[in-house]
Amino acid sequence: MTNHWIDIGNSDCILIMGSNAAENHPISFKWVTKAREEHGAKLISVDPRFTRTSSKADFYTALRSGTDIAFLGGMINYILSQKKYFQEYVLEYTNASLIVGDKYSFKDGLFSGFDPKAKKYDQSTWAFAMDDKGVPKRDLTLKNPRCVFNLLKQHYSRYQPELVSKITGTPVADLKKVYEMYATTGAKDKAGTIMYAMGWTQHTVGVQNIRAMSIAQLLLGNMGIAGGGVNALRGESNVQGSTDQALLFHIWPGYLGTPNSKLGSLQIYNEKSTPKSADPLSANWWQNKPKYVVSFLKSMFMDAATKDNDFGYDWMPKLDPGKSYSWLDIFDAMYQGKFTGFFSWGQNPACSGANSTKTRAALAKLDWLVTVNLFDNETASFWKGPGVDPKQVKTEVFFLPCAAFMEKEGSLTNSGRWAQWRYKAQEPQGQSRPDGDIMVELFKEIRELYKSEGGPLPEPILNLYWDYGKDGKFDAHLVAKAINGYYTQDVTVKDKTYKKGELVASFAMLQADGSTSSGNWIYCNSYTEQGNNMARRDKSDASGIGLYPKWSWCWPVNRRILYNRASVDLKGQPWNPNRTVVKFTGEVKDGKYATSKWEGDVPDGGWFPMMNPDGSRRDDSKYPFIMQTHGFGALFGPGRNDGPFPEHYEPIECPVEKNLMSKQLTNPVAATYATDQDVYKTCDPRFPFVATTYRVTEHWQTGVLTRWQPWLLEAEPQLFVEMSQQLAKLKGIKNGEKVLVESPRGSVEAVAIVTLRFQPFKIGGNEIHEVGLPWHYGWIWPADGGDSANLLTPAAGDPNTRIPETKAFMVNVRKKGA
Repeated sequence: MTNHWIDIGNSDCILIMGSNAAENHPISFKWVTKAREEHGAKLISVDPRFTRTSSKADFYTALRSGTDIAFLGGMINYILSQKKYFQEYVLEYTNASLIVGDKYSFKDGLFSGFDPKAKKYDQSTWAFAMDDKGVPKRDLTLKNPRCVFNLLKQHYSRYQPELVSKITGTPVADLKKVYEMYATTGAKDKAGTIMYAMGWTQHTVGVQNIRAMSIAQLLLGNMGIAGGGVNALRGESNVQGSTDQALLFHIWPGYLGTPNSKLGSLQIYNEKSTPKSADPLSANWWQNKPKYVVSFLKSMFMDAATKDNDFGYDWMPKLDPGKSYSWLDIFDAMYQGKFTGFFSWGQNPACSGANSTKTRAALAKLDWLVTVNLFDNETASFWKGPGVDPKQVKTEVFFLPCAAFMEKEGSLTNSGRWAQWRYKAQEPQGQSRPDGDIMVELFKEIRELYKSEGGPLPEPILNLYWDYGKDGKFDAHLVAKAINGYYTQDVTVKDKTYKKGELVASFAMLQADGSTSSGNWIYCNSYTEQGNNMARRDKSDASGIGLYPKWSWCWPVNRRILYNRASVDLKGQPWNPNRTVVKFTGEVKDGKYATSKWEGDVPDGGWFPMMNPDGSRRDDSKYPFIMQTHGFGALFGPGRNDGPFPEHYEPIECPVEKNLMSKQLTNPVAATYATDQDVYKTCDPRFPFVATTYRVTEHWQTGVLTRWQPWLLEAEPQLFVEMSQQLAKLKGIKNGEKVLVESPRGSVEAVAIVTLRFQPFKIGGNEIHEVGLPWHYGWIWPADGGDSANLLTPAAGDPNTRIPETKAFMVNVRKKGA
């Protein structure tokens, strides 16, 4: 989230798309309700299915799964063509005025630089034109046909309501209604926000779904303001925290890119991965990356990390150039027998992974599998699952029972980036142990084996700093302090001396010379010499907009709204004084600011505003989008693997033969796989219906923690599939009957729920049906509960993140026995 949960209450118009917040994030919906009740905010729900969120909305409309970019492209076109954009904001704070180089082009669904053999773009063709100083050229009149603003208008002029309607199935009148309602937030005194979740991300265009909405928000001036932003609704209480701490393969903690093996030294890595800007008005905050990298390496190896050994850079794992180690790729490699052991820690991939048939077959290729969980599950017992002969499975399985969340102490970072400390409520039950205790003992044993017997690549194992436990017990406070970071030697900064072993107070103090450590630079300031800021519980709030700066702690440096200097005009005064996020209050002399002072939220940098009160421009200011190399919000976005503008492509499996937007049917650089288990079908008469997956309030993920609850065995005992009355009539299915749902990859038995919540779509003159299934079930329990909906989904992924496309695929539905 760029903003936070409470801030949703400041919004004037809330678009919930790619999410069913009322059901899947019910506490978040408290703030939606507050906004509507206290100042008449409007709620828009766009979803293939009429949901609990839809039932609360001021306006609801449906779209076919996988067509969000067409829908949002139409919104962008509406904002531009009807001049609903916030002109001063767009001109000064976005890259609308930047000139794109002559090599860039777009034709028939493909951007310039496409290599059809490699399925990859040469992104250098998307570069900006530079002046002789290396600063992007700008046209502040917005008349140059190569400026971003005009390229944006040209690209989305194709997204006319009538064409968008033929793709999405959304009636033209509904499209115009949504566009009109949301575009009202382009005024200075209005704010609009987007709440999205897996309904946007789990597509082969998932990243570009979010990019499209980011463009709309920038055009309307909704970034950096109270009640605005682009807000991801995380599916678990600590997904944000685990992402921050580098759960994913392509990053080190704090979103530092994982090096590949071609980057043979720390110097080369820093040179290749640290962005450079010659514009004195661009903060280009990532120029500080070398400080964060060295501080991270020091946290890993402490005294063993020295300048002479590149601070242990050689000891860190490297990626193979061009290779992905995502979830889909791990199980693809596992299925091909490319590695022998696997830890399944707090997860149930036999049910949660796309194409779960392939996942389960892959588990049987392992020599050993360790599962760490609370209850038995389909992964731990895959070897005795449906259709499996245990005698034919070579995998040795170890089950380590672990403690539940209320049985251990530590922090959670919620969707709004608030890191909140929680305490242990009770001791773990039976033989179960906290995850940290298991890790502490496991690494101790591994290190002892290396000391006594040796092993490959011993340096990272023997040199790893590992002082995170007492008497064999994990200490969450020691880890939290290491994440924050220490001074590793006495340091004097601005006449103040910091002693070795003291906690660093802010990431601005981290250094690239080895004098500081930090396990995650964005968490520097979370645990300081003054104490554990994540444990703060002061409910005072002088802001009046719900910042609550003394409740817990928010990264970075307790900043509650990112890019908050975009909430003020060039003179540092709020666009909307009634919802002030930050405000410049420096002293004025002779019409010019003489001292720098900001009030409100922690500002995105303490520089002077762009302009003095007398209207003169300053040369000691910085553009507000400090994490962007050039300092502007990115309407045109080089850096994505599938294009600088979002473009509509059909899902890998879809019900149409042609993309009405271009000759390119699907995302040309989407991730697909080629084993015998990877089957994709488009316009196959055997699989004529669109399917999607989702969650329900009462169950948790694959149901490992909830399927055992007695009351749920009565309320929701089995996998079900929702379908329209029209489809049920077409297939001769009655409500409550058992049906088979089949895809090119597998089939599941489910109970039919015939409902008005789904309606057929009119797509290019044809009637297209869609069905939906929750993915909380599995064969372990209950006995007649069905199996995972992910037996149906394809292993196809977004080219930027490799997140699987489980929200749009093709199936058949028939009555059981028919």
